[in-house]
Amino acid sequence: MNDKYISVSQLTRYIKYKIDNDVNLNEVFLKGEISNFKAHSRGHFYFTLKDEGSRINAIMFASQTKKIKFVPQDGMKVLVTGKISVFEANGGYQIYVNEMLEDGVGNLYIAYEQLKKKLENEGLFNKDHKKEIPHIPKRIGVVTAPTGAAIKDIISTIKRRWPLTEIYLFPSLVQGEDAKEDIVKQIKKAENFYLPLDTLIVGRGGGSIEDLWPFNEEIVARAIYECKIPTISAVGHEIDFTIADFVADLRAPTPTGAAEMAVPQLSDMKNYLNQVNIRLNNTINNKINNNKRKLNDIMARNIFKNPMIIYEKKELYFDSILERLKFSLKSLTSAKEKELIKVKNSYILKNPHQLLEKKGNKYLQLVSKLETLSPLLTLQRGYTMTKKEGKVITKSTDLKKKDIIEIVFSDGSVNAEIK
Repeated sequence: MNDKYISVSQLTRYIKYKIDNDVNLNEVFLKGEISNFKAHSRGHFYFTLKDEGSRINAIMFASQTKKIKFVPQDGMKVLVTGKISVFEANGGYQIYVNEMLEDGVGNLYIAYEQLKKKLENEGLFNKDHKKEIPHIPKRIGVVTAPTGAAIKDIISTIKRRWPLTEIYLFPSLVQGEDAKEDIVKQIKKAENFYLPLDTLIVGRGGGSIEDLWPFNEEIVARAIYECKIPTISAVGHEIDFTIADFVADLRAPTPTGAAEMAVPQLSDMKNYLNQVNIRLNNTINNKINNNKRKLNDIMARNIFKNPMIIYEKKELYFDSILERLKFSLKSLTSAKEKELIKVKNSYILKNPHQLLEKKGNKYLQLVSKLETLSPLLTLQRGYTMTKKEGKVITKSTDLKKKDIIEIVFSDGSVNAEIK
């Protein structure tokens, strides 16, 4: 009979098993009011989440509480995401919270994520577009509220680190409905400032998500992205991330951090210059010492100890060249003299008349040969030459009746007609 009864532990484990395996309870979105809030020394949060009709125990472990950007308090209305399970020790069900937001900022969070995704897809977060922040800026512009801790921290930090930099404030609203237009307006003013700015800091001090919301507006993000001046975003505290941080050329965790990133530390620069000066002096001294050693090595050579050796060697060399030139000139003169004697003794110069007579006889022989071939000699022997229209006729068939021909004799010519 006792077999049909189960223990309380068995029942609790069964209920826990059922709840843990229910898909609908693995991720639950709840809203309610915090009560009985306790923060454990190890970082865990224990609290009750309630509304007008019921309540549920809640626990948030330290690994998740680190992500919260506010301090939970009793009476605060929140939005939580978590898993429902059973705590076997007392048999009570509770929610294990993974994420917590202040109620009222849920819509803002959704809008933030949507705009972030949109601008990221458009390429506004690309690293290739980001400009390098000048290392030693002459002028820095600051777009922030004219009063408050942010501008004071920026000015004091810059003046302490690098007092040579000029700071120009472009006062702007940094929270409220009109803040977004005012921030954009001041960024444009900074771009068109009569003195060129090297760096621009845009930001404000910490606050709630509603206070920081102007820096999540699309028009502010696009103004920062399109700004021609290298821009540092400095919004809120280190845990606060706004859209402005993603589009800026550099993100600083705080306004003070932005000032530190914008200018070098004077003492660091002095140390750097001292190191450069030491390295430069060492390099120059090493160069001088090396050249001194080279000069000493050169001066120690025998040629500098007895420089007349060079002169004597060169003198011997020039004497040798001179002798060779004299010998060459003498040889050339002798050869030309021999050629001249040979020409003088030649047969042509001794008997020039015989040469001319021989050449004349040869000329007369050639003339005689040409005369035998001349048609004029043929005409003188009684022959004639017949032409028609200036051409010599060699055949009777070349003529026909009534042709006018020219008959050439040795002493002239006559015309005739063929009958």
